Amino acid sequence: MKSAVSRALNVLPTVGVGSSGASSRKVDLQWVRQKTNRIREPLPSSNTTAQKTLRRRLIGLPEGACRAGPPGAFPLVGMMQEMGTLAGSADSDRGEAMSSAERRVVVTGLGAVTPLGSDIEMTWRRLIAGESAGAVITAFASETHPVRIACEAVAFEPERWLERRTLRRLDRFAQFAVAAARMAEADAELDIGSEPDRMGAAIATAQGGVRSLAECCRELAQTGRIHPTLVTAFMPNMAAGWVSIELGLRGPLASPCTACAASAMAVGEGYDAIRLGRAEVMLCGGSEAGITPLAMAGFAAMRALSRRNDDPASASRPFDAGRDGFVMGEGAAVLVLEELGHARARGARVYAEVGGYGLSSDSFHMTEPDPAGTGQARAIRAALRDAGVAAQDVDYVNAHASSTELGDTTETVAIKAALGEEKARSTPISSIKGAIGHCLGAAGAVEAAVTVLALRENIAPPTINYENLDASCDLDYVSNEARPAELNIALSNSFGFGGHNAVLLLRSYEDGRATQNS
Repeated sequence: MKSAVSRALNVLPTVGVGSSGASSRKVDLQWVRQKTNRIREPLPSSNTTAQKTLRRRLIGLPEGACRAGPPGAFPLVGMMQEMGTLAGSADSDRGEAMSSAERRVVVTGLGAVTPLGSDIEMTWRRLIAGESAGAVITAFASETHPVRIACEAVAFEPERWLERRTLRRLDRFAQFAVAAARMAEADAELDIGSEPDRMGAAIATAQGGVRSLAECCRELAQTGRIHPTLVTAFMPNMAAGWVSIELGLRGPLASPCTACAASAMAVGEGYDAIRLGRAEVMLCGGSEAGITPLAMAGFAAMRALSRRNDDPASASRPFDAGRDGFVMGEGAAVLVLEELGHARARGARVYAEVGGYGLSSDSFHMTEPDPAGTGQARAIRAALRDAGVAAQDVDYVNAHASSTELGDTTETVAIKAALGEEKARSTPISSIKGAIGHCLGAAGAVEAAVTVLALRENIAPPTINYENLDASCDLDYVSNEARPAELNIALSNSFGFGGHNAVLLLRSYEDGRATQNS
C-alpha cells in the first residue's frame, strides 16, 4: 500500500531540465494519459482505512466523508486502480446495477413559484386538474411583437419574501429564487443557523437578469451612465448569491448556466456535493424571468416560440402533431437535498430519494438535438447506472418535451433507445410544459419537484393539449388527464441548447418520516 500511495502522490515521472541544470519536475503527460486511460476498466470495490485516507488526501474531504463512487468521480483514478479505491461498473446499454457505498441523499423540502401558483401546493393542484397558465402577456405591451403569449407567474408577491430596499437590487429572476428557497427552507423545517458551513446552494438559470440587462442598455444609450446595482442584477450567478446571503448558507455555492438543462444540473451538483461529503444539506434549483421584450423577441426570431396568439391556453402542446414551438414560462423551484442520516437525526419528513444522476452532451448543433437521440439516451442510461437501477424498473418519465417539432420527436427516440422499445411503450410519460410553458433554466427544478410529488402521491401528471397523434411520437404520454399509478422509480429529463443533457433518477422513500429508528 505504501508504494502505491507514494506512486500516486509523490513519484510522477518527470521530464526536462531547468535553466539552472536541476530537474524542472514537469509531468510526463504521455505517462499520465496512459495511466488515467485505465479509468475505463472495471474497478473492484474496497474501503480499507488506508484507501479512504488516500482518497481524502486526493480530493480534500474531511474525515469520514469519503465514500466509493462511480468511475471518474475522483482524481488519479487510473493510478489508484490496483488499490481498489472505487466501485466497479457494469457499463451495459440498459443501466444494470453498479455497486457503490455512498451517502444517501433525500428530498426534505420543496418550494416553488410557477405560472400555476405562488407555491408548490397550488402548482400541484392546478397541474393535476389539467389547467393551463397560457395567456396574453401582461408584463409589457406586446402588441407589436410576433409572439404575444406566455405563461406568467402573475400571483407572485415579492414583498412577502424580501425587504423593499433589497428588492430594488434584485432582478425578477433572483426574487423568484429567494422566494422559492425560503419556501423550501420552511417546508423542510431547516435550522440553517445551527450549521451554516455544512449547508449550501446550487441555483441555476439560463439567461440571468434579462430585464436588468435591457435596462442597462437603455440607460447607457440615453444617459451614457449605468446604475451600479443593475450590473450585478443581470449576472447569472446572483440568484444563487442572494439565496446564500438571505438564508445565511455558507457551504458550497454553485450557479449552473447550461440553458434548459441548468437546474437539473443544479440538483445533480447538490446531490454530488452531499455524496462527496462537502455538505449535509443543499438547496438546489433554478430560476428564470424571461418574459421581457428582449428575450421574447430573441426566441421569436429563432422561430422557437409558438405563434398561436389567438389560443394561448392551448399553444403549448407537447408531443401533439400540431405543436409549433414552446410557450415562454417563468418562475423558480428549489428542492432541499439532505444526507439521509442527517435527516433522520432531526426527524425530517422525507418526500423522496435522489437515486441517480446522468450527464452527456450531443456535440451536434447549437440549438437542435441530435435527431438520433444518442446523447439523450446516454444521459438516461448514465442515471440508471448511477442508481444501480435496470431500465425495466422505471415506472414514470417526466419528459423535457417543450412542444417543439424536433425536440419532442428526438426525446421519444431517446427514451426508446435507453429503456428498450417494449419498456418505453409501457411506461407513462408526461410533459408538464403544456400547463406551465417552458421555464428554461428553472424547468428542470420545477419538473423535478413535480416528479417528487408524483412519487409521493402515486399520480402521473397529465400532458395537456395532446389532441392529435404524431406518428413520430407514439408512446404513452398520459394525455390530458392525471393518472393514478404505483410509482417507485422515476426519471426527470432536461435537455438544453448547446447539447446539454441531464437526467435525474428519483425514487420513492418507504418511510415518510426519517426518524432515528427508521
